[in-house]
Amino acid sequence: MRYLQPEGPHYIRCMGNSTALDRTDRQIISALRKNARLSNTELAALVGLAPSSCLQRVRKLESRGVIRGYHAEVDPAALGVGLQAIVAIRLSRHSRAFVDSFREHVLTMPEVRVVYHVAGASDFLLHVAVQDAEHLRELVLGAFTVRPEVAHVETALIFEQVRNVELPVAWERGR
Repeated sequence: MRYLQPEGPHYIRCMGNSTALDRTDRQIISALRKNARLSNTELAALVGLAPSSCLQRVRKLESRGVIRGYHAEVDPAALGVGLQAIVAIRLSRHSRAFVDSFREHVLTMPEVRVVYHVAGASDFLLHVAVQDAEHLRELVLGAFTVRPEVAHVETALIFEQVRNVELPVAWERGR
């Protein structure tokens, strides 16, 4: 399981979903990932369905949890974000209590955009957005290194963020 993009005190938990998707479902998902503002009529035309059938499929994808929401891409600088970083956290102990405590702590922080609980040298990778280098320093020293769960912190600055809107929805067995 991994944890994504906190929205206030709430967050989206991403788990494997073995729900089978047919080719039309995949086309709908691909089109909406590229432009979630498509009208149902436009979407139906793109995937070759009648608008009523398309709407029914979209609603079914939403009710099954395949489509979890629709989001706006916002320029971070417009919100006062001047610096973004990936913060790698190694916990001092690998216990459920430490993992849960640390995860819940970081999910309350507005600077933390994305939380990944990972395997490897680090236990968590945090995508953070801050005003400047001083804000990042204060965040690391005041919110991470003081935690009893944290043994090591390593920070990497993000120079550029580019998101691929495609997910592997086109993957099919045998490709």
